[in-house]
Amino acid sequence: MKTDKIWYVTGASKGLGLTLVKKLLATGYKVAATSRNAATLSEAVGAGNSENFLPLEVDLVDEQSVAESIRRTQEVYGKIDVIVNNAGYGIGGTIEELSQEEISEAFNINVFGTINVIKYAMPYLRAQRSGYIINISSIAGFAPATGWSIYAAAKHAIIGLSESLADDVRQLGTKVTAIAPGAFRTQFLTKESLVFAENSIEDYEEVHASHDKFHKMNGNQLGDPEKAAEVMIHLAESDNPPVRLYLGSDAYRRASAKLGTLTQMLEDWKDITLSTDFQE
Repeated sequence: MKTDKIWYVTGASKGLGLTLVKKLLATGYKVAATSRNAATLSEAVGAGNSENFLPLEVDLVDEQSVAESIRRTQEVYGKIDVIVNNAGYGIGGTIEELSQEEISEAFNINVFGTINVIKYAMPYLRAQRSGYIINISSIAGFAPATGWSIYAAAKHAIIGLSESLADDVRQLGTKVTAIAPGAFRTQFLTKESLVFAENSIEDYEEVHASHDKFHKMNGNQLGDPEKAAEVMIHLAESDNPPVRLYLGSDAYRRASAKLGTLTQMLEDWKDITLSTDFQE
């Protein structure tokens, strides 16, 4: 396998991002990786002073910080081939329970951080007439679960922007994939990556019960992060990667069920849908 591609991975100090960075370095790729704390990132990756690893301390919500990290990667390695927008976290709670600050922060990290990276990377990819952008969404972005409205909205946004972005940049030689994973055995279901509304309203008893199920799932998730990393590396070497890809048997089942529901709904309301056209 050729390992001359330069990778830029956000949210690399834990979860799928960390697994991917370790796999890339072990395979021989050069990797620029971001985290809010460069020392924590370096310790987690354990790459020492490897010339193949560039740890970057980046605030993804700060445009200048993002722009500088992209510029630094280009300066050190001469190009950027693959960008993985992995940074994000889960947030549970109903809209009524969540504060505006909690909602805004969720969108800042899960959506606007991704947009900032794309915005400042595209001038380099456009000049190269090549590149590949992988945006990590979630099965929740297509088939949401009870009690995760804001998280689902943020991850749905990632899928939508990825599909439109793919059309926008195709003529420039850049490919785009939105990955929607199911539950993988990472730190995602721990307090480091999953938060809940500080305000709790007793009437949402069923919502809170659904959250308890996720707590109990930690450590028993079906998805293997090592295999997910291998898939991403394979995608980067593909001439025609999919614009949308689901990972995990649980994601497949949820997506399939959602497609069935959408198809049935579309047909059930077909007459009403068509009735709003002008009658010639």
